[in-house]
Amino acid sequence: MKNEFALAFNEVLEEKQLPKDVILKAIESAMVSAYRKSVNASTAQLVEAVVDPDTGKVTISAEKEVVDEVQDDRTEVVLDVAQQYDPEAELGSMVVVESTPKDFGRVAAQTARQVIQQRIRDAERLSQLNHYQKQLGEIISGVIQAINSQGLTIGLEMRAEGTMLKKDMIPGERFRIHDRIRCLVSEIKDTPRGPQILLSRTHRDFLRRLLENEVPEIFHGVVEIRSISREPGERAKVAVAATQSGIDPVGACVGIRGVRIQAIVRELHDEKIDVIEWNQDPAAFIAKAISPARVVGVYLNNDQMSGKTATVVVPEDQLSLAIGRDGQNARLAAKLTSWRIDIKSVSEAAADALYRLQNNPDLAELAEEEKENYDTIETLLTRKAEGRPLNPEDYDKLSGLIDRVESFLSTYGKEEEEAEVTVSDDELRLREELPEELTTIRILESDLNSNLADILNEAGFNTIADLSVGLKLHPDDILKLQGIGPKAMADIALVVDSCLQKYAPAKPEIEVDLAAEEPDTVLDVETVEEAAALVEEVIQIEEKMAEEPVIEETLTKKEPVEEVIEEEISFEEIFTLKPELLDPMNINHDSEDESDESLSTAEKAKKKKRKHQTIEYDPDADLVIKHKKHKRGGGGEWDWEL
Repeated sequence: MKNEFALAFNEVLEEKQLPKDVILKAIESAMVSAYRKSVNASTAQLVEAVVDPDTGKVTISAEKEVVDEVQDDRTEVVLDVAQQYDPEAELGSMVVVESTPKDFGRVAAQTARQVIQQRIRDAERLSQLNHYQKQLGEIISGVIQAINSQGLTIGLEMRAEGTMLKKDMIPGERFRIHDRIRCLVSEIKDTPRGPQILLSRTHRDFLRRLLENEVPEIFHGVVEIRSISREPGERAKVAVAATQSGIDPVGACVGIRGVRIQAIVRELHDEKIDVIEWNQDPAAFIAKAISPARVVGVYLNNDQMSGKTATVVVPEDQLSLAIGRDGQNARLAAKLTSWRIDIKSVSEAAADALYRLQNNPDLAELAEEEKENYDTIETLLTRKAEGRPLNPEDYDKLSGLIDRVESFLSTYGKEEEEAEVTVSDDELRLREELPEELTTIRILESDLNSNLADILNEAGFNTIADLSVGLKLHPDDILKLQGIGPKAMADIALVVDSCLQKYAPAKPEIEVDLAAEEPDTVLDVETVEEAAALVEEVIQIEEKMAEEPVIEETLTKKEPVEEVIEEEISFEEIFTLKPELLDPMNINHDSEDESDESLSTAEKAKKKKRKHQTIEYDPDADLVIKHKKHKRGGGGEWDWEL
């Protein structure tokens, strides 16, 4: 039994390539299920199984209640037997005792077979998922197992299967069953039937990984790949730069007599690869990206409305080469540089420059200087239109005009841009909050679909930071782009969120900060009470002020005068007042000013208080009438009948 079980156990380990603990747990779980089914035990009862990997012996333990007399041996056990497993067992307590049935071995093997297979299958799928998630974005090799109309089924390591769809296959490639193939792990999906591994040979990262494998300088970081644009099976452009001085990045990638690059070309089904040296100057970089065509001049126009546009002027015989078959060379150069490229011949560019000189008011100053050259340029363009040849000196004249006009426009455009273009405060704030890493992640090198990346790149979104700001401030502008709908917007938002979570800065320790600031923020009890009292007083004052305005009252003799008139003159003093005080219009102000000097400090304060009061005596009614004006500017009157 020992040898048979050990051999079978080791065979399963070798076949499934799973850890020993995983297989043992699967067998033990299957034994528990077999026991419950064989004795019809409740799922609420605690049941444990232990398998000896050397002998293959299975021991089942179940939790039972200690009783005097057993009525159901599935859930009850007598005290004597319970104390053999737990000396402290008492009547009514629960004890885990051995409950292995006599004929459990063969019955359990038949019952647990499906459970063991299912548990092993689940563990195998989980192991495959974890393994290939680590291989995401890397090159793996496999053997073709099936070919159908949808694509290829490829057998991989760990008994896994990968799928390569038609769109992920290089056009023109032909495969046969049992052929070995290299491809990139582009996506992993966790499905109920196991992990779905999607493979690709058209992804731009497939070319990147091939260059890393073939060029040691790239693998070790001496040479860096800045950008890649590719049309699978036809042509690709790669921009490389050296991180150390004295290194030729293009020569390192090509190798001696092109050995390194030719190995990659054969792997990609004879796909042509142009290796270009990256340059920080956009004009120089664009000129190299148009290669193998020769360039006369590159003129940049970074307009906020139309986006970044570069006008490339090439000789007449280089025009078709610069554009490429079906515009392929220009299209790849635009993707590589993230600029919209407009390619023109020298004669076409000269005709456009002459037209703008004659019709563009912004070029009026330059047009005055170039009036002498109008006739010469028009003569040369006429000769070219008639098909007559031009000598090199004539082409130099046309190129000079183009250069002067484009240089003037670029200078004028920069002055306007500096004067008019302002970045909104919201955009500045959002860019400051974003992690710095997002400004270096180019759209074309992100996890976005290649078609979406190309659309966004042409619209002026070069980095993930630009895309994040655009999603928050101008989502409608992105949605209006041709080829982008709600589903594409959801994919874009998902990629941006994943990048934000990946590079989000770590949150500071709050406890430390609070501890540091605690002495400054502790309030004394007396301070709190004083603040509460002050708040109450302010509330009462506000309520009193809200009730006080525009109230008029007439006080009769029945009301005590002391309650109404506070700090006012006495009744006897009324008839001894100066005549000017009884003046209804209160015209005589000079006498008041003169008499103020002779008054004491208390009298001055009392008079100041009566400054906004006017007293009038009515001899017919025998009444003294007091007119008072509120300090808030309202016009209220109080009358006293004395």
